[in-house]
Amino acid sequence: MTVVITGASRGIGKELINFFLENNMHVIAVSSNPTKIKAHSQLKIISADFSHSEEVFAVADKIKKTTKEVNILINNAATLVSKPFKDISVSDFESTYKVNIEAPFFFTQQLIDIMGITKMAHIVNISSMGGITGSAKFAGLSAYSSSKGALSILTECLAEELKDKNIHANCLCLGAVNTEMLKQAFPGYQADVNPKQMAQYIGNFALDGHNYFNGKVLPVSLSTP
Repeated sequence: MTVVITGASRGIGKELINFFLENNMHVIAVSSNPTKIKAHSQLKIISADFSHSEEVFAVADKIKKTTKEVNILINNAATLVSKPFKDISVSDFESTYKVNIEAPFFFTQQLIDIMGITKMAHIVNISSMGGITGSAKFAGLSAYSSSKGALSILTECLAEELKDKNIHANCLCLGAVNTEMLKQAFPGYQADVNPKQMAQYIGNFALDGHNYFNGKVLPVSLSTP
C-alpha cells in the first residue's frame, strides 16, 4: 500500500511518516523542507512549496508517472497567519488560502485517477477545530480558521463526488497539539497531546476509518487554548 502525505517535514506530518513506515507501507512525503526528513528504503521524498500552484500540479504529475496506485492521501500541509482581522493583507489572505484550501483541492483532483483502483482508497483532510461551525474561535486566526472551514466543506463535497469511484473522504478537525504551528498561534500554551500521539490516531484512522465513515467532519480534540 502507498500513502501520500503533504506537509511532511515537521510535527504531525513527520510523525505520520514514521507511523506508516512502521506499518510497512510505501510513503511519498511532500515537503518544502525535504532535508529535514530522514531517508528510508520505502520512503520517497518530493520537494515542493504548495504556496505555488504550479508545484502542486508538478508533484501530482510526478507521482502519477511513478506510482501505480495511491491508497491513502493525507492533506496535512498548512500555513497560519496570526494577525488582527484589520491587519490581514491581501497577500496574507491569498497565501493562507493557497496552501490550506487551493492546494489540497487541486492536488486531490489530480490524484484521484490513481486511487481506488484495486481497493477502497481514503482521503484524509487535516482541518482544525477552528474550521467547525459553532466551535470556539480566537482573535487573529480569521484567515486560518476560515480556510480550514473551507477544507471541511470540501471534504463533504468530495464524498459525494467520489462515492462511485471506490474512494472515501473524511476530515479530522484537530484541537491543540504541541506543534510549531500551535506555538505560533498561542505562544506559551502547552497542549496535552504531542505530535506522535496525534499521528498515531490519524494513521490508524487513515488505515481503517473509511470502512465506517465517508464525508464526515470529525473533531479530534482534548482541548483548545
